[in-house]
Formats: sequence, structure tokens, C-alpha cells
Amino acid sequence: MTVSERGFTLIEMLVVLAIIAILALTALPNTQDKFIRNQISEALPLADIAKAPVAATWAATKKLLPDNASAGLPSADKVVSNFVRSVAIENGAIQITFGNRATPLINGKIISLRPAVIEDAQIVPITWVCGYAGAPDKMTVKGENKTNIDSKYLPMLCR
Repeated sequence: MTVSERGFTLIEMLVVLAIIAILALTALPNTQDKFIRNQISEALPLADIAKAPVAATWAATKKLLPDNASAGLPSADKVVSNFVRSVAIENGAIQITFGNRATPLINGKIISLRPAVIEDAQIVPITWVCGYAGAPDKMTVKGENKTNIDSKYLPMLCR
């Protein structure tokens, strides 16, 4: 039997394993970021129950609701889901606090959804500005942005 017929050497196998390990480690952070973005995206629709009363009040009175009670919603800690600990209305802005089964990297963190309005045209519907995103042209964003999640974890519309 010649040397070429014996198969792979131990060194060749170790080199292949090292290359596979390096490729796996470079893919891991991207997978984790995507996992966190998915949790945030899954949590955002919970804010829809607060959006409707805020928008209706703005259209009728040109005022923004100060809290959950004025919107006819339960207290913030009772509006929850798998990844959300609370949903609070604060002067028109919706503050979503992550918790429950959310990954530790966003547990206790907040993302804000703020209403963008045209002050002199109440008839124009509210547009919701997520996280660090800017307001659309000719619209004014109301409410405080309390977003404290690293922007790399936020969905594109929130950056």
C-alpha cells in the first residue's frame, strides 16, 4: 500500500475542522442579531391596541392621550406577551418594555413608537415612528423617545 492510498492524515482533518469552526463562529453573531430582531418584530404588533385610541383622539381633539387609562386600556403591566413585560402610553408615545421570555440582551429594554402628525391638518392620519427613525417630511414627532436598545438589534424601520 502506498502513502496516497491510506486516506487523509490527522493534520489534514484538523485543518478542515478548524476551517469549519471559523466559519461557524463568524455566522453565530449574525444569527443572534437576527433572533433578537425577530423577537422585537414579533412584539411590535402588541402596540396596535394602543395606536387606535391615540389616533382617534388626535383626529377628534388634536390632543394626545397621557396614559393607558385615558385610552380605555388596562394598566401597562397587564398588556403583555411572550417577549413584552408592559405597553404604556405616555403623552401619545407608546413605550414597549421587553421581558418575560425575551433574550437577556433586550430584557428590561424599551422601544418607543411615537406619533408623527401634521399640526395644522388633523385629518391626515398619524404615522408611527419606531425607535431611532426620523419623522417623515412635514410631520412633527410627538412624545419622548425612550428607546435604549442597540440599533443593530432593531428592525430596519426602527433605525
